[in-house]
Amino acid sequence: MTSYRTTDRRWRKPVAGIAAAAAVAALVTACSTGATSATTTDSAAVLRWATSYFPPHWDPVVNGAGAQFRPLTLVYSSVTNVNAKGDPEPGLAESWTYNKAGTEVTFHIRPNLKFSDGTPVNAAAIKDAIIRAKTQQNSALIEDLEPVSKVTTTGDYDVNVYLNHPDFQIPLVFGERVLLVASPKAAADPARLDQFPVGAGPFIATKIIPGQEAIFRKNPDYWDAKDIHISEVYLYDAPAPATVVAGLESGTYNFADLDPSEAAAAKAAGLDVFVQPGYNAENISININKAPFKGHPDLVEAIRYAINRQQFVQQLTFGYGEATDEVFPPGAPGYNAADANLWPYNPAKAKQLLAAAGFKPGQVRLPLVISSSTSTAEAEIVQSQLGAIGIDVSITVNPNWATPFFGKQLVFSLYGTTGRDSQTETLRDHFGPDGVLNLSSPYEVAGFEAAVDKAEATPIDSPDYETNLQAATAAGLQSEALIFIYVAPNLEAKSKSISALPANPGHLDFTGVTIGGQ
Repeated sequence: MTSYRTTDRRWRKPVAGIAAAAAVAALVTACSTGATSATTTDSAAVLRWATSYFPPHWDPVVNGAGAQFRPLTLVYSSVTNVNAKGDPEPGLAESWTYNKAGTEVTFHIRPNLKFSDGTPVNAAAIKDAIIRAKTQQNSALIEDLEPVSKVTTTGDYDVNVYLNHPDFQIPLVFGERVLLVASPKAAADPARLDQFPVGAGPFIATKIIPGQEAIFRKNPDYWDAKDIHISEVYLYDAPAPATVVAGLESGTYNFADLDPSEAAAAKAAGLDVFVQPGYNAENISININKAPFKGHPDLVEAIRYAINRQQFVQQLTFGYGEATDEVFPPGAPGYNAADANLWPYNPAKAKQLLAAAGFKPGQVRLPLVISSSTSTAEAEIVQSQLGAIGIDVSITVNPNWATPFFGKQLVFSLYGTTGRDSQTETLRDHFGPDGVLNLSSPYEVAGFEAAVDKAEATPIDSPDYETNLQAATAAGLQSEALIFIYVAPNLEAKSKSISALPANPGHLDFTGVTIGGQ
């Protein structure tokens, strides 16, 4: 199985027929005879969430760190969490300590916790989770945990993590995106865990209908149970975008991931529509190892100046996104304001660069290959904008796009990520020689490795941290392999009876959230 991360893109499955639905329902996994249907449950403190990211896998090791991790946080807890500033804060670990060199970190696990199957949450369980994520054959987290060289335990509650280079980002890496911790007893049968989750999170799974619905009840033994005010969660695989608002109006849902095209209708229906902060960035991916890019850096420069980012923002996000020419959105710690608008929209300059490189109009033909989950409208905007400077773009939708993309076989493509809590990890993924999102691997721009090493070796609370992080961003942006376009918004709609969510970037956290004026 190819190891890669899912993105923040929305995708839709065909609606199953009645017979197929009945067949799936017959395979329902239920661990609680108390599970009831949404229509018969007291709605006072029940969250009914229609998600565009219904997990295809319930084992967090297999699911990976893409957008589908958000529903998994209902049932799993992580070693650390992030706050509204994007900084790490306690989770299962109540604190952590580094050695001076930044090559060893010890996490101090909260005592007397247990998973929902009664297994103790202790140092051994955390160690097992890290090792499993690094070694399980179908793990999608191997690259995320590359800095970890060894894990040991001291006593019942101290986990000692040894690193292969100085890295003060590990408390961010061990957050909800990467280190959601499953019960080691349940993880002994990974195939079973992948169908039914067992964790130590705020809720306990009681019923899973694959690809359709999941039901959870509050976990009284969760370490922060006092701040969880929701009694049950009904998670639904969202229908077509055009029907989500109707579901919210009828009360079938009271919370939903919202397509920007439906934002106006949701507002007109009296719903709360909001953008949850995130680190998303959409990009054009280029393989400079293949023709016509090989040996023609001016061709990349011409494309940079041909891109009108505001057109993407207006037509695809209905104004809810932002233009960006960086891997991070404006306001993120790694966003380098000094390099904002490095390549402003300038089609005349783009044409001049093409001519200087010896290319005549229509001479350059680019095969734009996209996945079936990528917006064809996005591809068509790229096609139109490059066509305006004399570059012909053909569009091919490949349902098996992941294999040639991550195999570095494509010439020209589109990609969008959710980013990572560790922003140096995001930088390495995009610009590093082994970066999973670097279509031009093993190409790496000069100076990037030293800059990102320096950022990782800087403590997060150091006054030099953001300066060093932004310097690494500046170095990476010189790469010819990626052209960043816009920020895709994490757009949500909710009933007014649901209080505001914490503004933790990239996450949907229901800690402290109330329903119906509790």
